[in-house]
Amino acid sequence: MSALLKIALRAIMRNKLRSSLTILGIVIGVGAVIVMVSIGQGAKAFVEKQLESLGTNVLIIIPVSITHAASRGTTGTITLTAEDAVAMGKECSAVNYVSPGVRTTTQVVYGNMNWTTGVSGAGQDYQIIRNWPLEAGRFITQQDVNIMAKVCVLGQTVVTNLFGTLDPVDKWVRVHNVPFRVIGVLSAKGQSPTGQDQDDMVLMPYTTVQRKIMGVTYIGYVLASTTTAETRFEAIDQITSLLRQRHRLKPGEENDFTVISQVEFASTVLETSRTMAILLGSIALVSLFVGGIGIMNIMLVSTTERTREIGIRMAVGAKGKDILFQFLIESTVLSSLGGVIGIMFGIFMSKLVSYYGGWPSLLSPLSIAVAFLFSNMVGIFFGYYPARKASGLNPIEALRYE
Repeated sequence: MSALLKIALRAIMRNKLRSSLTILGIVIGVGAVIVMVSIGQGAKAFVEKQLESLGTNVLIIIPVSITHAASRGTTGTITLTAEDAVAMGKECSAVNYVSPGVRTTTQVVYGNMNWTTGVSGAGQDYQIIRNWPLEAGRFITQQDVNIMAKVCVLGQTVVTNLFGTLDPVDKWVRVHNVPFRVIGVLSAKGQSPTGQDQDDMVLMPYTTVQRKIMGVTYIGYVLASTTTAETRFEAIDQITSLLRQRHRLKPGEENDFTVISQVEFASTVLETSRTMAILLGSIALVSLFVGGIGIMNIMLVSTTERTREIGIRMAVGAKGKDILFQFLIESTVLSSLGGVIGIMFGIFMSKLVSYYGGWPSLLSPLSIAVAFLFSNMVGIFFGYYPARKASGLNPIEALRYE
């Protein structure tokens, strides 16, 4: 076997340019597989991290739009109230935590600095539902909600733009010319799956936002956390039944609210990510297939060029299987070299794309191993026919070939 390997290497080295061009197809194919899979894996990990940042087992209950409600002949007001949220927490056994919410966009001022951001009203369970730790200070309490306290918790983006390197805790900011004391700072969350900056926000007691900033009595949404991921369907049924009863909706009448499960949203996003990874990987495998055709083409040419050499080997005692193995080893060596160089090329390109393109990439040892194994299989598969053709030559005719 070692003798056959030496012969194969000598044959490859005799035609360096042709061998290099043959290897190039495998290099591009393997490199493309690694790059595409690493980008797909990186995107999947990035999406999973973002979805995790939204909270655990989260349900979002939102009222229907005013236009939708009006088209049904009902009043054009939002019907979701804080009392609905309280009832969910008390009467729905599959619901663990509940936080009423309202949101508006306004300007927040500190000294001579100002920043336009989202101001969200929340309850004391908001931090637990969103799984959002504090970097400093404390969070909103039920007492703050009850007395409509003029307190707020800031996201990192707001802190950076208003306070710079100063500690904002116990300092005062103004919203609608109303002073609010900063009681806490949230840790950084980054972007949401929809691309929004989650840290660009100010949290206040929802009652404070309702009465002192927006001047409304309704709430814009309710965040609820289920006991487990498996109980989300039970929780949705319980919430739906409770709200239909509280809103006095008749049988057959359309709901004036919508319950959205974070799990379903996460599954949809991850499924899309997986589909894209499979698609990109498939395109890269086509490149490997094309590289394999190149190997077959070159090996067929090599068989024709070396017909007389094959006849001489057979004349001195080489058997058909020896000729078969010789050409299979040559094609496998070509594909293996292409696989090794392709792996290095793919790793380099993955880092390059991630650095300059800003795309997340995650190198997978499994994808590297599979790409290398597949490149070897390509060499064997596409090299078999030329090798078989070479081993089947008639020694006498081969010796006469010019």
